[in-house]
Amino acid sequence: MAELVVVGCGTVVPEPDRGASCFYVDAAENRVLFDCGPGSVQALARLGLPWGTISDLAITHFHPDHIGALPGLFFSFTHGLYEKRTTPLDVWGPAGTRRLFEGLAEVLGEFMLDPGFEVRIHEVRPDETVTMTSGAVLTAHATPHTRESVAYRLDGDHGGFGYSGDTGMSGSLGPFMNGVAVFVCECSLRDHEVSDNHLSPALVAEISRAAAPDTLVLSHIYPHFRTTEDAAALVAKAGYDGTIRIAHEGLRVAF
Repeated sequence: MAELVVVGCGTVVPEPDRGASCFYVDAAENRVLFDCGPGSVQALARLGLPWGTISDLAITHFHPDHIGALPGLFFSFTHGLYEKRTTPLDVWGPAGTRRLFEGLAEVLGEFMLDPGFEVRIHEVRPDETVTMTSGAVLTAHATPHTRESVAYRLDGDHGGFGYSGDTGMSGSLGPFMNGVAVFVCECSLRDHEVSDNHLSPALVAEISRAAAPDTLVLSHIYPHFRTTEDAAALVAKAGYDGTIRIAHEGLRVAF
């Protein structure tokens, strides 16, 4: 049995009841944090999640609303643990991830690379499959958002988990996610508002029909859309008939 816990599901727009993108997946021996946007560190503590023993960190792209809490997390690793950590942390990310951490270390301090235990940084190419220490398999897939952005799926004995990150419409994203138990997918804007680097209900419905997850979790919904309309109902109206949940801090989905 595995579990998704939504740590943050907001956007670049500050909101009082949700931080930016961050998703915790507890799957057997893996405790994986997908992205680490502003507000993530405090939310991890608020939700009682074992942030000090996260085994893996997977980064989709380098926009601040997806990585803004990294310095706080690594500073907490360095000075906020009551018991010294000895196990390594594996960081997975697209091309440029090592340069990101080296740049942060140069400006903020060596704790970004050496918080008191080994940090292993892996740059994952699109469509590359890597095996984690526990044997779980992580696969990246290029998305049309930034030059480096990727989506991820995590597969193991627990069943699959998929995370779109930020993305525009991609005909290959649905087939890539096909068969995952839980699919966290961005649904940023209304159909008439969306551009080519984000998704709307009709686009999410098209992707999700191909993915066919057990549970679709809609995230990264801009507040002017989320607070005035029912994004889940709009995705269903657009032709997706599966189970849909709207992400909120603390949402738990077992799979």
